[in-house]
Amino acid sequence: MCAYRIEKDSMGELQVPENAAYGAQTQRAVDNFPISGVAMPKAFIQALGLVKQACANANHDLGELDEHRRRAISSICDDIINDKLTDQFPLDVFQTGSATSTNMNANEVIARLASQEAEDVVHPNDHVNMSQSSNDVIPTTIHVSAALGCHQQLLPALNHLISTIEKKAESLADIVTTGRTHLMDAMPISMGQILSGWAAQLQSALSHIEDTLPGIRQLAIGGTAVGTGINADDKFGGLVVEQLCNSTGIPFTVSHNRFAALSSQDSAVALSGQLKTLATAMMKIANDLRLMNSGPLAGIGEIALPALQPGSSIMPGKVNPVMPEATAMVCAQVIGNDMTITVAGQSGNFQLNVMLPLVAYNLLQSIEILSNVSQLLADKAIADFTVNEENINSALAKNPILVTALNTVIGYELGAKIAKTDYAEGRAVIDVAEEMTGISRAELEVLLDPAKMI
Repeated sequence: MCAYRIEKDSMGELQVPENAAYGAQTQRAVDNFPISGVAMPKAFIQALGLVKQACANANHDLGELDEHRRRAISSICDDIINDKLTDQFPLDVFQTGSATSTNMNANEVIARLASQEAEDVVHPNDHVNMSQSSNDVIPTTIHVSAALGCHQQLLPALNHLISTIEKKAESLADIVTTGRTHLMDAMPISMGQILSGWAAQLQSALSHIEDTLPGIRQLAIGGTAVGTGINADDKFGGLVVEQLCNSTGIPFTVSHNRFAALSSQDSAVALSGQLKTLATAMMKIANDLRLMNSGPLAGIGEIALPALQPGSSIMPGKVNPVMPEATAMVCAQVIGNDMTITVAGQSGNFQLNVMLPLVAYNLLQSIEILSNVSQLLADKAIADFTVNEENINSALAKNPILVTALNTVIGYELGAKIAKTDYAEGRAVIDVAEEMTGISRAELEVLLDPAKMI
């Protein structure tokens, strides 16, 4: 049996688990929203600790909060930031659209524990939530957590993936293979050129993500309930932002317009859109790897990805391209998250967006899983795949499309006849061309050299 204590709020009394640091308002939300069992992301809760700590410091600087309480609040916020109190944040993602419940969850946890540390009363509303509203704290926390995720996780992981691909491309620059358009044989291309295309896609996606970050780094704090800043000193928002810059090393700024910052999630929607673009690029790369690795006998078999685990519960020796498959699933999830964030972004009714927890959950998940899979794809698929040059050269020699290089010498029509004959008889293009054109073997070896076509 769980032991309970009695807590009360403006609506009355109710039971709260004895070992819970939170209070009545959090418990009401626990009772009201048993929907998914999915809690707010750890990264969001840690960022909320950063925001609450910055607010306490700003209020102290303004002479509104005494040093005794500031120090106690800051100490408990350190525990939140360092992931020591995650179990005290049980609320479901699917809750009140402003995430007032999560804001009060933080206020209650910090107030109770800070009161014990200070041996004095620290009130969740009057002290911890001083100069704030859920309506500016939660949008601020979304931006802080997303900025931290991008700067500390996603961008470094993407840069690692890009550099891994570029290094691999350099090592494969001299290997010429058959290009494919419509999944059909086309003109030759080097393996290095193929990988350079992947790296360029990812670099473009990274640049577009970076372009959205100035908007993410703008913070709503100081707008309080509707953007007017009621009950907050005019200097409060700027001081909080200064504190957050110092604690994170990220150049946050005060929002240009707090009315927009509270009522919209346009910056989050923009970032999500660029994460979707990254996901589409990564899915293309993952699927290219799967196809190039297919076989090893009955598929394309141009490369062999590292063997990471057995691939079948019934077929001994089977090895599957598990890392590209995991990457493709991550990309599918991110693309779906973007649609959710887009719908949530439309829910800015008058002065407040009312799908903030949903934006936070999906945006942070997209950042996290893209970060993780970028690192894994680089290290467990691209860095160490090997190339089957025998398969590549055999297919390349018989590629009827090589005859395209003779178009300016023999014309399209004769070239088409050579290609059809080559395909029908399964012979090398150079042998058929020698018979049908009268061009010397030596000249054909120059004209049909795949390395000169790339």
